[in-house]
Amino acid sequence: MRVRDWKDILSDVTDAGVDPDGWRAVAGHREDGLGEELFLGHPDAGVYELKTYAKNPMEVRGVGSRVARRIDDDIEPLLPRRGDDGGRFAVQSPPEDEDHAESMAKRLEETVKVHAEAPTTPEDLFTDMMDAIDSPAFGPMEYEFDGRPDRLDDLTDEFSDADELLTEDLDDLIEDDGVGRGFQ
Repeated sequence: MRVRDWKDILSDVTDAGVDPDGWRAVAGHREDGLGEELFLGHPDAGVYELKTYAKNPMEVRGVGSRVARRIDDDIEPLLPRRGDDGGRFAVQSPPEDEDHAESMAKRLEETVKVHAEAPTTPEDLFTDMMDAIDSPAFGPMEYEFDGRPDRLDDLTDEFSDADELLTEDLDDLIEDDGVGRGFQ
């Protein structure tokens, strides 16, 4: 396992070349310490763990790694499924240029118009909007803003060795930045 900058892990996710709506995520506060934890999983891309913290209101720092090459029968129930009550997430790449941005905006506008005129579900609207803006990764997410979902604890236990290494590296970053429990 190789610990890398959290932005490099998100680049791996966006460049994975897998079905964009097959991703699933679980996130919440770190068990001990400052910051948040996030697990992203896809049947064809594996499972990634990220640990981040806000160095200041304008800068997020963190570490991450690929913790599994595939989702097996033990990991499958730990990730939310489409249709579960919960939130949604998306990873977005910026438009390449102004023409690409205009094209995305037009597709998004048309998608909203179609859904406004026809019966639809929130899940279908979300999926169609993500397709319209070419999101490389999106799907269901279990997230607790002020706590930790049970699935996050279960995933942390499943990948305890990787979690320990990531925790050490993140704690080193926090210490080197001198952040402690407040913003710098």
